[in-house]
Amino acid sequence: MSDFLEQVVAERRAYAERAKATYSARDQKDNVWTRGSAPGGIRMRGADGDAFTSVLRHGTSDGIGVIAEVKRVSPALGTLAADIDPARQARRYVAAGACAISVLTEPNHWGGSLRDLEAVRDAVDVPILCKDVIVSEVQIEEARAAGADAVLLIAEALSDAELRRFVQRARELCMGALVEAHEPVAFGRAVNAGSRVVGVNARDLRHPKVIDVGRVRQLHSFARLDQVLVAESGIASADDVRLLPARVNAILVGTALMTADDPAPIIRALRSARRPVGGSVVLKESLP
Repeated sequence: MSDFLEQVVAERRAYAERAKATYSARDQKDNVWTRGSAPGGIRMRGADGDAFTSVLRHGTSDGIGVIAEVKRVSPALGTLAADIDPARQARRYVAAGACAISVLTEPNHWGGSLRDLEAVRDAVDVPILCKDVIVSEVQIEEARAAGADAVLLIAEALSDAELRRFVQRARELCMGALVEAHEPVAFGRAVNAGSRVVGVNARDLRHPKVIDVGRVRQLHSFARLDQVLVAESGIASADDVRLLPARVNAILVGTALMTADDPAPIIRALRSARRPVGGSVVLKESLP
């Protein structure tokens, strides 16, 4: 019996094959570059147009960066907010100080869609991360057309060749890539995939109810000094932030915000939490 991640990978590969059949190569390119990533066209913030990496690298000097997530369903906890207005939720996040927004677009297990991403893009002016189980370049191109500034890539779901190819495809589209892993060996592969942003996910996507909040403390030293490091899952309070290594530059928070009556106090507390030793490391600008 396959684990949860293998099941979702198989489903998304089937989706990608159907999507490819609906587009010619010209259609895919035209959809991306003519629709753009926001009203007015492609966003070109940052030295190379990668707005997501730029804001995480340079925009968190006053505290840890908070990537606030819009998601309707959690595979581990069930429905969180099926009827949420994604645009309103994203505006609440930004008003409270979130530096970027993550939007779940996987439909079957997280209840998301590219329409949620488009709604958020129309509502806010901070970078947007498309969070899906991406297994094909066509998903990256669709995410860009819908307005994403970056895509999530899961190391456990992809080969080394796929990781590098997808990171490069995102870069060609002036997008960032957050390459995440939960397993130690997979995190080593994530670090070597060529992305400027890597993440340690406390949640084991093979068994979504399993969270190891100590995983980032185990793996943080393996990230390169020129990479932004994001801690994901299992973070709900300032106390959780204080336990993170100083090496962590940003956190991705979803469930705690989606289940709160008002996410603003949580975001403000997360941003203002101070870790005992130092802060974010000074990143070297060496990756191409």
